[in-house]
Amino acid sequence: MKAAIGQESVSEWVEVTQDMINKFAEATGDHQFIHIDPERAKLTPFGTTIAHGFLTLSLLPLLSMKTPDAPKLDGVKMGVNYGGNKVRFLAPVPSGSKVRARSKIVEFEEKRPGQYQYTTETTIEIDGSDKPAMIAEWITQVFA
Repeated sequence: MKAAIGQESVSEWVEVTQDMINKFAEATGDHQFIHIDPERAKLTPFGTTIAHGFLTLSLLPLLSMKTPDAPKLDGVKMGVNYGGNKVRFLAPVPSGSKVRARSKIVEFEEKRPGQYQYTTETTIEIDGSDKPAMIAEWITQVFA
């Protein structure tokens, strides 16, 4: 993993569907119309419904699993999200659009025997857009 510091990996594209957005609204209680009401959302500068920023953030584990060239640590029994140093939502993710993660490990350390922590700098890109949806510096811990 230390040898992979600075190497970029890119995930497959994942579609953000209206059904996914609606289920996220149900799970979080965030029913703001820009997420769940297509008719009212048409009248906004977005022109359509958009994903919640936190839905975009929550896609990090899924996008990580869909990154075949991402560095892996052998013998991992489990991993947990530890938190973030920085998260910025730069552009809305319209319903029906596709996103992918462009990531690189920027730090890796052994916290104690069998417990490792790494920080990933990730940009969530929107298919067809020059502006990314999100940038995040995310921390993960894994246990071997």
